[in-house]
Amino acid sequence: MSGVGERLVRNGYRVVFRSVFANMDPERAHHIAFAVIRWLPRVPFLASTVERYSRPAAADGITTMGIHFPSRFGLAAGFDKDAHGIAGLGLLGFGHVEVGTITAKPQPGNEKPRLFRLVGDRALINRMGFNNRGAAAAARRLERARRNPGRPVIGVNIGKSRVVDVADAVEDYLESTRLLAPFADYLAVNVSSPNTPGLRGLQELDQLRPLLTAVRDAAGKTPVLVKIAPDLDDAQIDAIAGLAVDLGLAGVIANNTTIARTGLSASAESVAQIGAGGLSGAPIAERSLDVLRRVRAVVPADFCVVAVGGVTSEADVQARLDAGATLVQGYTAFLYEGPTWATRINRLRRRRLRREARESR
Repeated sequence: MSGVGERLVRNGYRVVFRSVFANMDPERAHHIAFAVIRWLPRVPFLASTVERYSRPAAADGITTMGIHFPSRFGLAAGFDKDAHGIAGLGLLGFGHVEVGTITAKPQPGNEKPRLFRLVGDRALINRMGFNNRGAAAAARRLERARRNPGRPVIGVNIGKSRVVDVADAVEDYLESTRLLAPFADYLAVNVSSPNTPGLRGLQELDQLRPLLTAVRDAAGKTPVLVKIAPDLDDAQIDAIAGLAVDLGLAGVIANNTTIARTGLSASAESVAQIGAGGLSGAPIAERSLDVLRRVRAVVPADFCVVAVGGVTSEADVQARLDAGATLVQGYTAFLYEGPTWATRINRLRRRRLRREARESR
């Protein structure tokens, strides 16, 4: 797909989004788009053509946590909840795909509607509630996905099952860890979603330390990261980042969605009608950068810090790298930018890296 072809697809997607998807329930629209992504690897000619043009520049690769990532940019958890679309998402240009959040027990998630667009803000509010088919089912799909030699790096994001009391959270996370760690390139411990009752309380150090210690030990050689909320204060961020280092974790993911509703162009009334849920997308970009800088200031230079929140453009990716991110993830902009989003970022990063190489000679 040339630059011209990419623009044609992008513009076509915008027309489809405005005329079709924007008038459709967001969750239904997601399922339709995801079905196409899952289908893509089954058409060899189309798959090879897409992969050829979406491939990131070799110079954009990095080795961290003992894993080689073909690019610095990947897809955050939330899009592929059950590890169904890893191959197709890799073909679209994501250097890594973080699946989940996966829980030990299968669960339907919260009642619908539970996903809402704020189109004018290029944002989403979700209260999905970790809807997924459980760790055992995901493990079988992950085992198959790992056999694909051209696959992206696979991260697996795990969370607490809703039916499990917070007091029993450690054993619940361990069940997921034992099932999923053997098939994950890295494991992300989600204690920061606002959509599972009591989950964010696990970020308190007296609860977080035994949880992360247990998951780390059960994961064996699989690197473990912790994903934190943007709503923590500076002291809490410092403490959790320090704990991650002390426990020998592989990294911190900064950050999850926010419960704040500041900086929105949508009316307060319309936002109030939506109700509870985590806000993601462009409005959280500034706070996410602040959290990233805070974490980077606490951890060693070689410690992996994954930046996520408000990433739309290649310039956003570079801003996170300049602020100290090791890797960068996006999710919400995928909805608004369409299937060539990662391809476009990879193309612009290739151009940037070539220019920097020329200037350094």
